[in-house]
Amino acid sequence: QVHLSESGGGLVQPGGSLGLTCAASEPTWGVYAMGWFRQAPGKEREFVAALAQWGENPTFADSVKGRFDISRDYKNTVWLQMNSLKPEDTAIYYCVADRSSEIGRYSHDYHSWGQGTQVTVSS
Repeated sequence: QVHLSESGGGLVQPGGSLGLTCAASEPTWGVYAMGWFRQAPGKEREFVAALAQWGENPTFADSVKGRFDISRDYKNTVWLQMNSLKPEDTAIYYCVADRSSEIGRYSHDYHSWGQGTQVTVSS
């Protein structure tokens, strides 16, 4: 497993933008698929977005498609850019990684999890 550390959460107004950053404790390019999940109060943890190990195949949940973007560098960092935010995007956002050549959409597909960062969308 790799240690993951998220940053960039906070409070934003509806319609605003926010960027999250996740840094891994070791190089992940070409080794780990990386992505993001979120969990809102009283709800199940859900898939948000992910990239495969070489940065290909960006995959998004339907609820964020067209509003969120995911990217990663050649070392150990992945970003989630969130635009046109809605109150229903309020959640704790978790960075995830797994030694896999495929992208999973379920929690059990990922063996490394960050501690999470709070995103609150409210006026």
